[in-house]
Amino acid sequence: MAWPQCSRLLLLTVILIELKKVNFSRNGYDVSFDANGDPVAIYELVNWQKNEKGATDMVTVGLYDASRPVGQEFQIDKNITWMEGSMKVPVSVCTDSCPPGTRKVLQKGKPICCYDCTACPEGEISNSTDSTDCLPCQKEFWPNAKRDTCIPKPVEYLSFQDLLGIILATFSVVGACLTIVIAAVFFCHRTSPIVRANNSELSFLLLISLTLCFLCSLTFIGAPSDWSCMLRHTAFGITFVLCISCVLGKTIVVLMAFKATLPGSNVMKWFGPPQQRMTVVTFTFLQVLICTVWLVVSPPFPIKNLTTYKEKIILECALGSAAGFWAVLGYLGILAAFCFVLAVLARKLPDNFNEAKLITFSMLIFCTVWITFIPAYISSPGKFTVVVEIFAILASSFGLIMCIFAPKCFIILFKPEKNTKKYLMNKNQS
Repeated sequence: MAWPQCSRLLLLTVILIELKKVNFSRNGYDVSFDANGDPVAIYELVNWQKNEKGATDMVTVGLYDASRPVGQEFQIDKNITWMEGSMKVPVSVCTDSCPPGTRKVLQKGKPICCYDCTACPEGEISNSTDSTDCLPCQKEFWPNAKRDTCIPKPVEYLSFQDLLGIILATFSVVGACLTIVIAAVFFCHRTSPIVRANNSELSFLLLISLTLCFLCSLTFIGAPSDWSCMLRHTAFGITFVLCISCVLGKTIVVLMAFKATLPGSNVMKWFGPPQQRMTVVTFTFLQVLICTVWLVVSPPFPIKNLTTYKEKIILECALGSAAGFWAVLGYLGILAAFCFVLAVLARKLPDNFNEAKLITFSMLIFCTVWITFIPAYISSPGKFTVVVEIFAILASSFGLIMCIFAPKCFIILFKPEKNTKKYLMNKNQS
């Protein structure tokens, strides 16, 4: 590089360094240069304002100085007049800001500053102003009323604090207490003809099983757990089969007793008390076996139902194996139908105190309740599925109590003149 060029470059460098140090005022304006040697930007802020004559004047209202600290570059000395003499800053959009819980939807055919505020869809929220999108809540959460935040979904199940739970629990306890009272009445009059004539052993076993039927309905109330889900269905299936087995045994005794009165018949020796006990044990054991297989293969378990209702969680028991549940219910239905057929066949026999007719009515109620239970159980949503199950248990249990035992208790307590061997013999002869 030639010496004159080097000298010129050196001179320019010195001038640039010195320019950076320049800082003076002239006519009220500061003169200085930045690190790049460029002059600092200083602008007057001019506002067009109408004067009293209606003419437009350019009025200096402030100053912009780039050398000032960040955020303090603007210095406004006078009020700014906006459109039509307004002192407020005009809004640069067609629509006010969209609040949380809504989202912006552009108006078709208009500029992007024109939009509508639309509420977030069901299950979604927006928690910021002028949000363009709504965000979905997690599975176990649901938007609040304003749809600007997600809150935990309420959990629902049939509890002892619900009105329905209180009513059903009350009927369960009343039914169990009523059964115990009837058992006490039968025990105190166990030597009376009406008790002895109607197979007192099976009667007491039937009363015990009915007490368990009433109490097992309490296991359906409360928050589902692993143990309660397994207990409620198996306890229900076993206690009701025990109950129907006792009724079936009593019905067979009536039929066999009539056969025994025929000349040359010794059929009763084949269906005495040992055979009656064995019948009850065998039928009940088969149900225990079905329940055991169900619990081993795929037992019921508690789940959170998030699909029936979007805005709340239903705690319920999944069946595990649906085949196991319907096997328990189907076996119970077969026994009940068989018992009903036998009771119908024996209803016109001259039995003691018309017990066959009472059994017929009780089994008619029992079968009707459980036939209507199936469609009601399938169509009931949420906790009302449990309500339907409890109602079926209580209705069928009360049906057995009122049809089989209530007439006998009435005679024992209020018609003692009919609770005699003479009345019994006269009735049999008639």
